Amino acid sequence: MKLKKLFKREDGNAIILFTLAITALIAVTGLVIDGGMLYMTKTHLQKTANAAVLSGAQELTNDDTRVREIVEETLAHHDELDSMTGIIILPETKVTVQLEKPVDMTFMRLFGVETVDVKARATARIATMGRAIGAAPLGIDERIELIYGQEYTLKVDETGVDTGNFGILALDGPGARTYKETLLNGSSQEISVGDIVNTQTGNIAGPTKEAVDILVDSCDNMYERDCRRILLIPVYRPYNHNQNQLKQVEITGFAYFYILERMNHRDKTIRGIFLKRTGSGYEVEDAVNRGAYTVKLTKD
Repeated sequence: MKLKKLFKREDGNAIILFTLAITALIAVTGLVIDGGMLYMTKTHLQKTANAAVLSGAQELTNDDTRVREIVEETLAHHDELDSMTGIIILPETKVTVQLEKPVDMTFMRLFGVETVDVKARATARIATMGRAIGAAPLGIDERIELIYGQEYTLKVDETGVDTGNFGILALDGPGARTYKETLLNGSSQEISVGDIVNTQTGNIAGPTKEAVDILVDSCDNMYERDCRRILLIPVYRPYNHNQNQLKQVEITGFAYFYILERMNHRDKTIRGIFLKRTGSGYEVEDAVNRGAYTVKLTKD
């Protein structure tokens, strides 16, 4: 009789332990499901917020309306436009986006929690560009204070550098053919603040006109992000003079130059305007600011 009671007691204990184990398993499974949903939503929202501010910040040199349009287009592309709860735009500085999205719970419903709000926030700012690939072999002296949108003339003559204001640079090496290729496609070398660069000598007026005409014909809208008529130009300070000729310059920053028209055969000049613009590159703390910026994620 005592042995039967013992077996019955153990059967009862086993049922209780089994029930507790199943309950614990369900609880863990529910937490994993709910936690996984919250994690995936948070990750998605944060990536979307990052993409939105990085895209919007590219237009910070334009008006606020354009920044907002780009942010909203990016959010709509990721199906999260309705999740935006706030946007803060500081012109020519930074843009911040706040997102919030409710996530339906599974296990937590047992405890009265129907949904959990997931939030994400991101900020991107523009910074002065000081290191980049793709620069054109034309330079501008850092002593020139630019008026953006005003017409400037870059001389292209046999002397290579014109009175210390504008210069023709041998970014990828000497020679007219190399120079023309660099003017068409940008330098293949990374140029950075502090680099010492040789100036280009010889008659490069012909190759310049050939390249400029190709660039002008390739684009008719200065607001296109990939317009080839917009050149990334190194800013420099004179470094090495040999008699009356400037042999080398030191890179101190970058500027953007939009070519207005084809070159004139007679005066050997490139006419254009300088722009404030963002592009691909990297921030360097000591770079002079001449309107060329790069975009980066940052804390508020």
